[in-house]
Amino acid sequence: MPFLHGFRRIIFEYQPLVDELLGAVGKQDPDQAEEAPDTASYLVGHNDKFLALNELLERHSDSAYYKDGISYSLLKVAELGLVPAAEILLQYGADLSFEDPVTYYTALHIAVLRNQPDMVELLVQKAADINKRDRIHESSPLDLASEEPERLPCLQRLLDLGADVNAADKNGKTALLHALASSDGVQIHNTENIRLLLEGGADVKATTKDCDTVFSSIIFLLGETVGSDKEEAKLINTFCFRVSRLLMSHGADPSDCPSHESLTHTCLKNFNLHFPLLRFLLESGASYNCSQHGPSCWSGFHIMFDRLCSYLGSCEDCDSLELLNKAESVLDLMIAQSPLISLPRNFEVNPASCSVHADRVTVLYQSLKQLEQSPPSLKHLCRVFIRQRLRPWPVDVKVKALPLPDRLKWYLLIHPTASSEDDL
Repeated sequence: MPFLHGFRRIIFEYQPLVDELLGAVGKQDPDQAEEAPDTASYLVGHNDKFLALNELLERHSDSAYYKDGISYSLLKVAELGLVPAAEILLQYGADLSFEDPVTYYTALHIAVLRNQPDMVELLVQKAADINKRDRIHESSPLDLASEEPERLPCLQRLLDLGADVNAADKNGKTALLHALASSDGVQIHNTENIRLLLEGGADVKATTKDCDTVFSSIIFLLGETVGSDKEEAKLINTFCFRVSRLLMSHGADPSDCPSHESLTHTCLKNFNLHFPLLRFLLESGASYNCSQHGPSCWSGFHIMFDRLCSYLGSCEDCDSLELLNKAESVLDLMIAQSPLISLPRNFEVNPASCSVHADRVTVLYQSLKQLEQSPPSLKHLCRVFIRQRLRPWPVDVKVKALPLPDRLKWYLLIHPTASSEDDL
């Protein structure tokens, strides 16, 4: 029947052979089985089963559908993790590059999807293309392994076997970007997958053709916390904190351009919601201006005063004093980053828009302008120097360990408050 293709070919041409081959090792087609097969039972009397499988393959070797039948059977035993059966099928000519006629996945893709690390190793050792991309989604085995925390064993095995950690699809999406995009912070936490990829050399500067970066998914998740359930928001914030810390420890820049892809910019605009994460970013050395173009592109000081006045101008049910204290803490963290204050040109603030605490906002603004226009004090220079020498994060732990008076430690710590994931 030459008109048959895809799924119809499976049913009408070589499914009977597949069923017979799987039956020889005491298995059903996993797509047809009512429940997951008991892999442990496969080991019972396995020598007899292997003998039966060998005899069956010899008997059908002249079949018109032999090659497709055993190659499709390889997909099924890969799914079940039956390594000895896979070895026999490969000995008898099963094609490693054979694609499922419906999903277009190879046996290696399927082994990853079903989290069968031993099968993954066998197929790669038998010369399966470890970086092969499927024809539908262009996903490599490493991409698929990165997308689910349950597939961590396969991810580790693929990296150990030499998978290209920075290979990208036609849109520029790498395994690291797959791992980040697949995480929702609530049910799917790919933190360990991300850690493995980073330790394996994943490029934190990877960018898709749509300009998505390693921080794009985190920025999106932070947006999901607005108006969400408190417990759900806490889970998302915790995930974002952990992943941001991982990415920054491997050189990712949260203050990069453009602003909508900058994690620091996002946290500054919503400092009331994302204060612990913002504090962590600044404590870790993230620039409070655009790290590429400076304050002429976007300025943390401008954003902070703009958002503070906006919050205080519409502050009905909010705690205005808490808002102000958070703003002062963030401003102090930015000031403590460098000896000289860098403000954007024509930087002005209109405290009249604040319905409360306009006087304190004015004092904050005037003190900031004075710092910019005056030579830095020795006290300020000492704070900047000591904090820079204590990086990377966590600075607060290191400050507390210094043999200094408590008053000086307080000055170095800058309004000590929560800056860890436990306090999100």
